[in-house]
Amino acid sequence: MQPDAFFVSDGPTSVGERYVPTGHTNGPWAEGLQHGGPPAALLGRALEHLPADGERRVARVSVDLLGPLPVDAVTVSAGVERPGRSVDLVSAQMSAGGRVVARASAWRFAVQQNEAFTPPVDVPPGPEHGTEQPRPPSWHGGYLDAVEWRWIEGAVAKPGPATVWMRPRVRLLPEEEMSPLQRLLTCADSASGASAALDPATWRFLNTELSVHVVRPAAGEWLCVDAESTLAGTSTGLAAARLLDSDGLVGRSAQALFVSRAS
Repeated sequence: MQPDAFFVSDGPTSVGERYVPTGHTNGPWAEGLQHGGPPAALLGRALEHLPADGERRVARVSVDLLGPLPVDAVTVSAGVERPGRSVDLVSAQMSAGGRVVARASAWRFAVQQNEAFTPPVDVPPGPEHGTEQPRPPSWHGGYLDAVEWRWIEGAVAKPGPATVWMRPRVRLLPEEEMSPLQRLLTCADSASGASAALDPATWRFLNTELSVHVVRPAAGEWLCVDAESTLAGTSTGLAAARLLDSDGLVGRSAQALFVSRAS
């Protein structure tokens, strides 16, 4: 039986920490290739764990996917690019099979409390009001089955905007609770698939990156992804989403899409 986690730690190496992905990371499009969410979360964990002068919180994280991510051992390393007393820039990279397959960078801000607030936003009906939708039979399980989905609007097989509550069923690593940022990154990469504007049987809309701005840590296990994809008759598209918990807006995400007909 595989662990109830996306990755298993395999110890340090001379160039970083080594992890072995489980079958829970497998993406829907092809057997043996990871979904982008769990690797993004693993990179986010590396960014969070870098030392800092006082408590820091990630305000923006960008993940670049440099190629297919095999369901095979990966090595993660991280470092501080630009130190600072109030703001720092940090980066991490993931390697597999002797090549870098993903990179991430983040701005971390010092945690301070003040009285600056904007009016709260409306929150969609909660996950208890959502419904489960079957995944297309041609899609693979793995990640899709490792996340609990409660659809308020749309469905993974229904083109158009979508609002869905998501909750990982497994941890990032067996021995750790997932942080709010790790949960956020695990789910946010699904915005492009949830809000697909085209039939995935005849079209491909691949995201090469994920950018997330975070205004506060998400509370609780559930995250709402309120997503919409925009196409303009070219090979370039955009998937954008509001990311919410039961208290309101947590952040916003964006993904550049390469749009092409399926071969």
